[in-house]
Amino acid sequence: MQTEDLCKLVDKIQHLHCEMQTIELKAANKGCPTRLYDTLSSFANQDEGGILLFGIDESKDFAVVGVYDAQDLQKKVTEQCNQMAPVVRALFTIAEIEGKIVVAAEIPGFDVSERPCFYRGTGRLRGAFIRVGDADEPMSEYEIYSYDAFRKRIRDDIREAPGARRSFFDEEKLEAFLQAVKKDCKHLALHVSDEDILELMGVTINGAPTLAGELCFSKYPQGVFPQLCVTAVALPGKEMGEPGQAGERFLDNQRITGTIEEMVAEAVDFVNRNSRHSTIIDDYGKRIDRDEYPLKAVREAVLNALVHRDYSIHSESVPVRIEIYRDRLEIISSGGLYGKLTIDSLGKVRPDTRNTALANILELLHITENRYSGIPTIYYELANAKMAPPKFSVRRGEFVVTFMSKIAAAHEIPQVKPLEVREASAPYGARAAQEELEPAIKEDASEQKLLEFCRQPRSRQEIIDFLGFSRYYAMSKIVQPLLNNRKLALTLPDKPKSSKQRYYTP
Repeated sequence: MQTEDLCKLVDKIQHLHCEMQTIELKAANKGCPTRLYDTLSSFANQDEGGILLFGIDESKDFAVVGVYDAQDLQKKVTEQCNQMAPVVRALFTIAEIEGKIVVAAEIPGFDVSERPCFYRGTGRLRGAFIRVGDADEPMSEYEIYSYDAFRKRIRDDIREAPGARRSFFDEEKLEAFLQAVKKDCKHLALHVSDEDILELMGVTINGAPTLAGELCFSKYPQGVFPQLCVTAVALPGKEMGEPGQAGERFLDNQRITGTIEEMVAEAVDFVNRNSRHSTIIDDYGKRIDRDEYPLKAVREAVLNALVHRDYSIHSESVPVRIEIYRDRLEIISSGGLYGKLTIDSLGKVRPDTRNTALANILELLHITENRYSGIPTIYYELANAKMAPPKFSVRRGEFVVTFMSKIAAAHEIPQVKPLEVREASAPYGARAAQEELEPAIKEDASEQKLLEFCRQPRSRQEIIDFLGFSRYYAMSKIVQPLLNNRKLALTLPDKPKSSKQRYYTP
């Protein structure tokens, strides 16, 4: 920092009358503060670092009071910096303002691999702090662990799932996965047993299911991990706890369970069911249906939350949360950004992957691409819908994705000609909103196309690829009802889970 920059900073603080995320004020006109450790720690533990500014008295209307002795102050601040682990190297700048001496100590932000910075006198658990606004807050045990997890490359997704049993796996899905692995690496098919492949891929460990294996192949993962689910609520107001006109707290409330694939499909369905939809007639008389939130963007955000969340023992009791407010949609998951990734670099750089085995399994199951295209897809879908870009934020161990509602904004501040909207959007959260998207017609169309497609016997994968839906949705929501109604039939009715099974229209 140059002297001129320090003078400008003092002017800014006196104008704003406040401390900041990166600014801490100390009068220091009667001596050096003796407990700077908390602030040194919190500044060192954030990317942008921070500045300790000595010679400004907050209690005297942010007046310049000057420091008692600039030389001695620098010496004693340095002594406190040396008590930190790792040691903090402050950069000092001195300026004369209003005839008094002001001193700034710039504290650099440490690399993620060196955090947490803490005061040695109290140790890591009590001496590590984080900056929250203008305050220094003690780091939680989980926040400290998250740094260790990255530095030591702890792989929580392949830890053993206590109480899980291999016999509870969906064998049909497991067989499809093994075939995908063997196709991806033909050497494994020739020289490695199926059980060893499962060990190599992180599905099992010593024959027992891993957390990743449980979340991808178990018939009911929440039997072992009750809170590794999705809780979804649709709220009547703009804040949690704000009641609706009839005093209702929720418009809809659902606990979503199952494998990751099943949870993603059900979560997207919940958002669709509790969103508003509008119909626009363009200048050419063409009808255009618009969703409040693009479902492709919603799917990517939910999938990212489930794949990249923290799965350590510190957060396994916290579900992914979906909160639909009157003006926005929020998707919240445990664990901040992993490694050296920052909010500004999301979608622009190749990030470190927190759960590598889980991501790899889901790629082979064709549930995710694992090509870091999720964030760019979200940006694209929102832009294509002429909506505001997503908002990403990290708050005390949680990652939050926010989509702002264009329909809500249009209702509160009219932005279209009165005659442009020919059909009013449905009441917020009402199930009648689905009627405007005509899901029954769309599903009937998919069924009819599938029946034509299956005039020739087709495999499961051929059907899934043809429909363009997820495996879970295609098989459970479209194929199974057709089987139940005998509109589709099996080539091997006595072996419904056979890998050689084919589906045909009788």
